[in-house]
Amino acid sequence: MEPVAAYLGLFGAALLAATIVPAQSEAVLFGLLVAGYPAPALVAVASVGNVLGSCVNWLLGRLLIGVEDRPWFPIKREGIARAEAWYRRYGRWSLLLSWVPLVGDPLTVAAGLLREPFPVFLALVTVAKVGRYLAIAAVQKGWF
Repeated sequence: MEPVAAYLGLFGAALLAATIVPAQSEAVLFGLLVAGYPAPALVAVASVGNVLGSCVNWLLGRLLIGVEDRPWFPIKREGIARAEAWYRRYGRWSLLLSWVPLVGDPLTVAAGLLREPFPVFLALVTVAKVGRYLAIAAVQKGWF
């Protein structure tokens, strides 16, 4: 696979995986690691894409308040309510779980709905997303 295509594919998968669109980026990252692409570059590309996708969710939360009950809105109100309850209980630190499948995406939307300041949101989500991809690379490369 051409390096540019590999990195663009990883970026796209990571971006989509962080939004409310169901997608997987871990398998793409793992496959590219196995194929011999450099881990630091892959972790950087995946992290930027994934953080950017979470920023899209935060922005959706900020802009789409009040429309979450519409049939076209991709996250059900119950899921947002659970994320809001979790977010209210544990606060901004719950964003460190933004990498967790099925939990992370609604949390990032809830952060926007609840008006979490963007710099704080960005810092916590970046720590979570980079940490997840570093852990995947470490497992694959046997860095433990």
